[in-house]
Amino acid sequence: MKILIVSDTHGYEDNLEKVLKKIGMPDCMIHLGDSESGEAHIREMVQCPLYIVAGNCDFFSQLPKTSVIEVGGQRILITHGHYYYVSVGTRDLLEDAKANGCAVAMFGHTHRPFLDQSDEEVTVLNPGSLSFPRQEGRRPSYALMTIEKGSAAQFELCYL
Repeated sequence: MKILIVSDTHGYEDNLEKVLKKIGMPDCMIHLGDSESGEAHIREMVQCPLYIVAGNCDFFSQLPKTSVIEVGGQRILITHGHYYYVSVGTRDLLEDAKANGCAVAMFGHTHRPFLDQSDEEVTVLNPGSLSFPRQEGRRPSYALMTIEKGSAAQFELCYL
C-alpha cells in the first residue's frame, strides 16, 4: 500500500499534480493542512481515500484540526501541528500520539521535511511543503509511506 503525504499547498496544487504524475495514483492520500480552500480541487485530483485536516491558514474551514485514522493497519495521528507548537519541538505531539495508541504522528506547519524514528513507539513525520518550502535548498517536498503485509511501515521523504 502506497500512501502519499503532503502539507502546506496553500491553494497551489500544480506541484501536487506533478507528484501524482511522477508516482502514479496512491492507495491513499493524507493532507496535513493549509490547503487554503483547495480541498475540493484536491478531492477531484485523487481517486483514492483522502484524509485532510485544517491548518492555521484554513480560515472558516469545517475540516477537523486533528484526526486519528487507520490506514493499512497503522493507527496514525494527523494534524497541522500549530496547536502542538511544533515550531519549537514535537514532544507534545509525540505524547498525544502515544496517548491515542498511534504508531505514527504526522504534522505540517513548519514547511520543513522532518522524519524522526528515534522513539521506539511512534514515528514522527512532516512532509514539508509542496508550495512554499523553507528548508535549505527550498525544494518542494512530500513523503511516501509504504505498508507491505506483515512488514513495518517504511517512510521516504521525497523532493521535486
